[in-house]
Amino acid sequence: MGDGLHKKRRVILVTDGDRIAQRAVEVAARNVGARCISRSAGNPTRQSGQELVELIKEAPLDPVVVMLDDRGFNGPGRGESALAYIAGHPDIEVLGVLAVASNTEKACGCRVNVSVTQTGEVIEGPVDKWGLPKQDVLKGDTTEILDSLKIPFVIGIGDIGKMGQADAAEKGAPLTTKAFQTILERSGFNVAGQKKQENFR
Repeated sequence: MGDGLHKKRRVILVTDGDRIAQRAVEVAARNVGARCISRSAGNPTRQSGQELVELIKEAPLDPVVVMLDDRGFNGPGRGESALAYIAGHPDIEVLGVLAVASNTEKACGCRVNVSVTQTGEVIEGPVDKWGLPKQDVLKGDTTEILDSLKIPFVIGIGDIGKMGQADAAEKGAPLTTKAFQTILERSGFNVAGQKKQENFR
């Protein structure tokens, strides 16, 4: 359970779970020393929030990365329901959410603290699915619920694993990696210490 000082499991949530996103998230998680729950992938999310919390608790170390996806469902879907359950669970500390933009124009969208652009720049305000800066809010099919939850840090990003191949898993998923690094830095999580601990396992 963490490092003994934290009883809660520390988690990063990602609002995307299709096959391309899964590959990029898995690569980015390895890049920052996190553990990705690959079974959380799905379009839409297959597991319930309760099932995902159990998988989080089984992970050998923190931070744990979990994917959630509504598959374009208009309104609260399986991904958002599971996200809300995880975020409100007493045994879970959400370090941040990676809010993924999509073409879901009917969605109300969500506010973000910062976003990662297609060029890897961290900016104020949202981006679109191509990772280009935009006005107003970030719109995605699994993001509508975020404004109603107590999430300490929300970072926007375009379509994970894509964005004109700028975030391709084969290239090391640099944009998703940058987003994870930013969440960890803002949360004060000791990434270097975590990696060092893993190397001795």
